[in-house]
Amino acid sequence: MSTIARKKGVGAVLWDYLTTVDHKKIAHLYLISGGIFFLLGGLEALFIRIQLAKPNNDFLVGGLYNEVLTMHGTTMIFLAAMPLVFAFMNAVVPLQIGARDVAFPFLNALGFWLFFFGGVFLNCSWFLGGAPDAGWTSYASLALDSKAHHGVDFYTLGLQISGLGTLIGGINFLVTIINMRAPGMTFMRMPMFTWATFVTSALILFAFPPLTVGLIFLMMDRLFGGNFFNPAAGGNTIIWEHLFWVFGHPEVYILVLPAFGIFSEIFATFSRKRLFGYSSMVFATVLIAFLGFMVWAHHMFTVGMGPIANAIFSVATMTIAVPTGIKIFNWLFTMWGGSIKFTTPMHYAVAFIPSFVMGGVTGVMLAAAAADYQYHDSYFVVAHFHYVIVGGVVFALLAGTHYWWPKMFGRMLNETLGKITFWLFFIGFHLTFFIQHFLGLMGMPRRVFTFLPGQGLETGNFISTVGAFFMAAATVVLLINIVISVKGEKAPADAWGDGRTLEWAIASPPPVYNFAQLPLVRGLDPLWLEKMEGKKELTPAEPLGDIHMPNSSFLPFIMSFGLFVAAFGFTYHQETAWGLPVGILGLLITFGSMFLRSVIDDHGFHIHKEEVLELEKKGANA
Repeated sequence: MSTIARKKGVGAVLWDYLTTVDHKKIAHLYLISGGIFFLLGGLEALFIRIQLAKPNNDFLVGGLYNEVLTMHGTTMIFLAAMPLVFAFMNAVVPLQIGARDVAFPFLNALGFWLFFFGGVFLNCSWFLGGAPDAGWTSYASLALDSKAHHGVDFYTLGLQISGLGTLIGGINFLVTIINMRAPGMTFMRMPMFTWATFVTSALILFAFPPLTVGLIFLMMDRLFGGNFFNPAAGGNTIIWEHLFWVFGHPEVYILVLPAFGIFSEIFATFSRKRLFGYSSMVFATVLIAFLGFMVWAHHMFTVGMGPIANAIFSVATMTIAVPTGIKIFNWLFTMWGGSIKFTTPMHYAVAFIPSFVMGGVTGVMLAAAAADYQYHDSYFVVAHFHYVIVGGVVFALLAGTHYWWPKMFGRMLNETLGKITFWLFFIGFHLTFFIQHFLGLMGMPRRVFTFLPGQGLETGNFISTVGAFFMAAATVVLLINIVISVKGEKAPADAWGDGRTLEWAIASPPPVYNFAQLPLVRGLDPLWLEKMEGKKELTPAEPLGDIHMPNSSFLPFIMSFGLFVAAFGFTYHQETAWGLPVGILGLLITFGSMFLRSVIDDHGFHIHKEEVLELEKKGANA
């Protein structure tokens, strides 16, 4: 019986996924859970738009509106966009660099389960008195004032658990990309998506600690009698804004750099030529990351930092437009003179350029500190960041889903349905958010649950709501496409026929060990180079031998579950007798499983070369 025989049966598959440390299966987990949270965040957005469809509406009123609004933002950023980005990093990066897995497979699983339990914990708040209601930014003055229920405590603890998972994931990918590249894969031969993942991981490493510190302070203030943000006791609420935004602005780039990476792959593949200005693209990515840490206070122009601070942050913010512009022109030049195939991913890529540029233009407008006094806290800002995050990140996630689906699952998605999804989403997106720029300039503030008739805001809000339903329809079509893809056409190794990078050289879906023999990388776009020389496959860099693989483990799940339990205990420790014991029990579960991990030797197992040969034959015939 083969050591990697296919397990059948629902229970066996479930256990396989609960204990897996395989980056490809972890990618599936991120994709599924991120997808579910995306649907949840989308429903919350629909509820917001229904409430604002007409003046004085009473669909969601007051406190409940604040909860839905807060959870929409928090869910979409932390529980949908981040894990979906991580899904593609896990699915693609080890394949693109010619590795058999990530550097730390166990930590990879731990990162996922921490994220998952943090997200589930946050959403438990709906059923336990009320969700967080201080806005997704949870400004300290609002968060400390939210005393009716434990919503904000679910926010501080849930995001700490999730954030720990993200931080672990970021460290893992840094080490993977530095240490695990195939022979010949120098840094300047890495695909753009791998570069984006590398830089993003560095951003995660530096951006998440300030958020964690801020969340610990807020948790201390709310649950353990601290006074970090209480002005009456010598605290300072503005410190929260600095801690939050010194994470929050790099977070925008943590989301958008992988999106840029996805589009760089798609433009090159479907223009059938190498990415124009590769080295300048790498430089621009690194520069954006560097500058991304110098601009956080542009979220705080109206706080009263004074003209000097405002001027410095204003200039720094405008500077980021330069490397972004370099990228835009390189993508245009990549298409120029290419032999373009308008597949579904390419539709998203082409639509992304004008959509994202519009978000960038309003960004430069908001960067002018004096003008920002007018725009601040109006719907103009809402329109701006949705143009960046939906027009940039969500377009990329949809494009990446279509592009790498055959590689991840071995089946093509239906192109016709894909294009229907694209047009519905594209039209819905612009309908929803374009008009919001004007609503903002007409004086409609953010985060208000209703507006009065006769202020000229009715038409704009109604159009915006109609657009939201178009995006909802697009999502439904995408789900239908996914369901019917189970019976769709089987994908070959090079699913699109124009693959340039290593992931298209191996079977779809890849075998458990990825590469039977590690490939020799002879330049940028290594698969394309081999194809141009008339070869069908990669040049191996090693003889065929036994392959060492890591063992599955249930411990990541248990460790994360322990923190989940502990979070409940500490949330309720002030008003109940059981709170503290449950909190301590949870920490014991986590530290106990960490101790087990330390003392139990885990040497992994080998796949013998005879089995590898057999599997490769099967893969070739599939």
